Amino acid sequence: MKACSFLPAATQMIYDMGLQHLLHGVTFECPHTALEEKQKVVRCVMEGKNYSSDEIDKIFSASKAEGRSLYYVDEEILQTIQPDVIFTQDVCEVCQIDTACTAAAVANLEKQPKLVTLTPQTLDDVYYTAVTIATALGHESAAYHYLSGLQKRTLHILDKLRRHHMPLKRVLLMEWIQPIYNCGHWIPFQVAQAGGIDMLSNPGGDSIVTQWDKIVKYNPEVLVIAPCGFTVERTKEELHLLTSKKEWQQLEAVKTNAVYICDYDLFTQPSASTLVDGIELLAALFHPSLFRVPKHLQTKYFHFSTTQEHVQA
Repeated sequence: MKACSFLPAATQMIYDMGLQHLLHGVTFECPHTALEEKQKVVRCVMEGKNYSSDEIDKIFSASKAEGRSLYYVDEEILQTIQPDVIFTQDVCEVCQIDTACTAAAVANLEKQPKLVTLTPQTLDDVYYTAVTIATALGHESAAYHYLSGLQKRTLHILDKLRRHHMPLKRVLLMEWIQPIYNCGHWIPFQVAQAGGIDMLSNPGGDSIVTQWDKIVKYNPEVLVIAPCGFTVERTKEELHLLTSKKEWQQLEAVKTNAVYICDYDLFTQPSASTLVDGIELLAALFHPSLFRVPKHLQTKYFHFSTTQEHVQA
């Protein structure tokens, strides 16, 4: 069995389940370990570029309107691998190569691989995706062992919140800064499992542009900024786009120093383990009296303070 993963989340889960010996090709955005060990099959014309949030949004919007993809497959490498199965996705044609582009790339291969399309919309869908991946690789039981461990971690949080009768925090999680996008798909479910509620979110659906005046009226208690594809350091470079807004200082989250910048992979990369990491981090940010940030996540977020500029919690 030879597999290729055309999305980082699938690659992460393959490694998490100990099935990486079956993986031979990955995308340029896959986890660092995979990039060191596997051949890069999927590339992007924007690879290595440093565009602003606004520029990135305009480039991807234009490519979508023109019906062209910014991603491409190195068909020579793919032909060398001759995979039996390729994991691809149809959740977001902006963030990753989609099934249509993948199908076009494999059309001329001597050996036609099976295309397994992963389209999670909710948190439960992401968990089931692990089963789909493991089953396609002939190791279904690996997924159940993997998910059992993750479920223990999330149940611990929910049980503790219930025991202490903790009220839900009014949260806003941003998936993009310029323009501002709310959060969608599985992220609102992460927020809920961490003891919060994001009433501007779109559970199970696409994130959408959200007007600033709507955010001001909503007035979140906690603001989490996690632009898709951006690390904490990258997001810091563009935080001025928010802090320069007229009503920024009026937000309750700003006045109470409850503004956090987080790495994207805890939220917009739908691998089961990284999303559970995200839930654990959010629980600690929403309810610090009950939860502490796990040691392995302490470098994955940044606490923004209006009183001391930027203070790492």
